[in-house]
Amino acid sequence: MNIKILGAGCSNCAKMEKVVREAIKDLGIEAEVNKVEDMAAIISYGVMSTPTLVIDEQVKLVGKVPNKAKMMEIIKQSMPQ
Repeated sequence: MNIKILGAGCSNCAKMEKVVREAIKDLGIEAEVNKVEDMAAIISYGVMSTPTLVIDEQVKLVGKVPNKAKMMEIIKQSMPQ
């Protein structure tokens, strides 16, 4: 699983990264987590606000930071069956 956090380095982007890493740890799964701060790369996903959560190249959440329970739910729903 590849998870990207799109954002220009704002505090909410840092919060999202923390929540993602905690959710992955609690789920006991392996995932590559990358921060994308390049504006051209962010725009290429068609999003207009950050932070944005991208899992396996699919935009899952835009403009808000969910709590850990919600993040775990989003990640579980995105796992291959």
